[in-house]
Amino acid sequence: MEAWGLRERRSVEKLAGYAASPSREAVIGALDNCYDPCCRERRISVVDMGLIESIEIQDRRVRIEMVLTTGWCPFASRLLEMVTEEVGALPTVDSVGVDVVWDPAWTPQRMSESAREKLRLPLEKLEPLREARLRGEGS
Repeated sequence: MEAWGLRERRSVEKLAGYAASPSREAVIGALDNCYDPCCRERRISVVDMGLIESIEIQDRRVRIEMVLTTGWCPFASRLLEMVTEEVGALPTVDSVGVDVVWDPAWTPQRMSESAREKLRLPLEKLEPLREARLRGEGS
C-alpha cells in the first residue's frame, strides 16, 4: 500500500502535468531504467536488449508491446511489473498496459551495439583462455 504522502505527491504531480501527454522520449527514458534481471549487472536495459517492440501513447495512457528473449524466462512477470512501475511513475501517465508479443521473435540482432559490446568478453580475458587451450590445458 502506498504511503499517504507519496500518494498525495503523485496526485499533485499528475495535476501539475494534467493537460500533458507523456513524450515518447520520457517513456523511453523510463524504460532505460528497466533491466532484464539476467543483464542487470551489465546495465543493459530492456531498450538496449531490443525487448521493446512498440510504444503507443494516447492522451495519458501508454501501451507497450514487448518481446521476450525466450518463452521460458523465469523473470518475465517481474520484468513486466518493472516496466509498468517505471513508466507508470511518470507524472504525465495515468495508465500503462504491457503486452508480450511473439511475432516478431527476439533475436540477438535486436540488441543495440552498446548491449552487444557489454556482452562481449574483453580480449584480455579471452587471450589467456585461448593460450591455455592451445597448450592443451583445460580441455
